[in-house]
Amino acid sequence: MDIRKAYVANKNRYDSMEYRKAGESGLYLPAISLGLWHNFGERNSQEQMQDILREAFDLGITHFDLANNYGPPYGEAERNFGILYQRDFRPYREELLISTKAGYDMWEGPYGNGGSRKYLLTSCDASLKRMQLDYVDIFYHHRMDPDTPLMETMLALLQIVQSGKAIYAGISNYDGKTMKKAVEIAKEIRLPLVINQNRYSILDRKVEENGLKAAAKEEGMGLICFSPLAQGLLSNRYVEGIPEDSRMMKDGRYLHREDFTEEKRQMLAKLLKIAEERGQSLSEMALSWVLRDEATTSVLVGVSKKEQLWENVKALENTCFTAEEEEAIRIATAL
Repeated sequence: MDIRKAYVANKNRYDSMEYRKAGESGLYLPAISLGLWHNFGERNSQEQMQDILREAFDLGITHFDLANNYGPPYGEAERNFGILYQRDFRPYREELLISTKAGYDMWEGPYGNGGSRKYLLTSCDASLKRMQLDYVDIFYHHRMDPDTPLMETMLALLQIVQSGKAIYAGISNYDGKTMKKAVEIAKEIRLPLVINQNRYSILDRKVEENGLKAAAKEEGMGLICFSPLAQGLLSNRYVEGIPEDSRMMKDGRYLHREDFTEEKRQMLAKLLKIAEERGQSLSEMALSWVLRDEATTSVLVGVSKKEQLWENVKALENTCFTAEEEEAIRIATAL
């Protein structure tokens, strides 16, 4: 593919994508959002990245989600996105929802992580420069920081919004108790805090168990979920064992081979059977399950090739689950 070839977006891109409101705000997100975490660093070519971004937008995926330290190395995903944005997507800026975050380690020294005003304001400026943007649509605080007063963090987000560098603010990896406090402050200072980003999948239901999902709905917050496929574990690939070319075999930072027991493989086989009875692949059912009620605004998917997006979007064809299917999934995952 010639990376310099002019891109013209699919004119039918909005016909089949579902868009959901972020809580009680006026902001809509596509039900499927694209996360630029693992596959937009130095390991992949810009041609691969360009393929993925073009295909995503052509499918109606308007939301591209980044963070300051996505790569590797840190900052590389934002730099690569900035290059491709200028080449392909600048004419479509008004149709895009671009988000980034700061909170985890980014650079050395005492000002390179956390939730301080110093870190968040500096990081936002650096992210915009790397992405070659004037503003992002959502700027997130990426994690809770017990060493920084929550009011300081929220006021820093407010300044970022008021300066025109972000339209909305979000929080990520917050627990329910801290989220409620953040919402209270946001209301007091009139910060448009509209969305909460957390891990959620059939295999990781902490947002349900700790009340975070219910609290987000109660507070009028949107909920966007990352790792809905449990780093790829919830796919047909692992039903017969660990594939030689899998992330678990090659990397092992997030999926550990020693944790992949025969019991877990059998669990995946049971889930696959339920999915097949629904006319879906395992990954399709896993995405459908996270999106099965209105409390979830969007799911974040990461792909290494554009064809994977087709299966992700196909999950939207059936997000309804019967009580019997819910029970079968619960029994299958009760290890």
